[in-house]
Amino acid sequence: MRPVRVIGISVLTAFTLVVDLRAQLRGRVYASGFTTPLAFVQDPTDRDAQFVVQQDGRIRVVRGGTVQQADFLNLIPFVVSGGEQGLLGLAFPPDAASNRRVFVNFTDRAGNTVVARFRRRSNPFVGDAASRFDLQWGDDGGPPGFIDQPFANHNGGNLVFGPDGYLYIGLGDGGSADDPENRAQTGSELLGKMLRIDVGVPDSDPRGFRIPPDNPFVGTDARPEIWDFGLRNPWRYSFDDPSRGGTGALVIGDVGQNRFEEIDYEPAGRGGRNYGWSLREGAHDEVTSHTAAFLPLVEPIFEYNHSVGASITGGFVYRGALLPADYRGRYFFADYFGRVWSIALSINASTGEATASNLLEHTAELGGAAQIGNISSFGVDADGELYVVNHTGGRIVKVVSLTPPPPSGLRIVR
Repeated sequence: MRPVRVIGISVLTAFTLVVDLRAQLRGRVYASGFTTPLAFVQDPTDRDAQFVVQQDGRIRVVRGGTVQQADFLNLIPFVVSGGEQGLLGLAFPPDAASNRRVFVNFTDRAGNTVVARFRRRSNPFVGDAASRFDLQWGDDGGPPGFIDQPFANHNGGNLVFGPDGYLYIGLGDGGSADDPENRAQTGSELLGKMLRIDVGVPDSDPRGFRIPPDNPFVGTDARPEIWDFGLRNPWRYSFDDPSRGGTGALVIGDVGQNRFEEIDYEPAGRGGRNYGWSLREGAHDEVTSHTAAFLPLVEPIFEYNHSVGASITGGFVYRGALLPADYRGRYFFADYFGRVWSIALSINASTGEATASNLLEHTAELGGAAQIGNISSFGVDADGELYVVNHTGGRIVKVVSLTPPPPSGLRIVR
């Protein structure tokens, strides 16, 4: 079958590079000495502290740009690491200051996905390993405490709390190639989906979460945890921060098969979408023999082909203040193999949908391969400023401006 396409969502099918000759940005090493870092997460309770997730199973603490000796958590004994497996995600809930909770996503020794809850000790930079609770994914609300992964690749792994306070969990399609069991389009499967759950439950709750009543598939044959269908391997997604003037939209970097990498844009609260994998790769037919869970299929707002890169790393809509004003509202993203770009987002006031334009490449001005290496993730600090995670070089690089904005709040003193 040939899927129906959503009309009105702009797709850039040609990857036309626009060179910014002004070279306004540069990269500055913020912290280094990490082993295969995959995430840089701001501490919501201390503006000077961040956490760096290492693929091997350690979570490191950075305070004021200095890497601390003691780990926040060391999960190496429980994690299988390498390839696309490992400790893959970390997120703090909105009420982290009061309940001291933290959530992690990792591949266990059997190769399955575990989303676990921990609690901080009285020292907020030390996690209590004994407080571990694995969320329970059984259909009846009970065990197992893991999500079965049939292959070693396409684990997803990102964890993000949305502006609505719910935890969003992006899961890949289970691996292999071309989603052989059509999991991303099967409602009884959690794989190939974006999940949305409410983890604001008591410690005594046997499952560790409840289903938000407005989840789009509650009361249907599909798993009620599902927010969106049709993802291949959502390698980093984020929300356009409404507390800084953003739209609250969910922006997803979804890794392609052999031809196209894509960016999906979802207006705030607009779940229940089908992003098309594996019937579609980017804006193109892929496995047309597979059956869609439902129509229409939502096209990406941007794609690039494998003459340019091979594995997208999703980023953030910039809402900080250090970069020139023209960068506010632009979406920064990368290819894992060492290129960084940003695109302008034009939002339709009546629909909330976005179109992408004005592609800029920032690789050279951020220092190129010597500085940013293979890019596994982005992060933002307490001020909304942007950081690039160099996976192979073990460093965190802050994106800064060559021409910093003028100081504010000045007054003439006679």
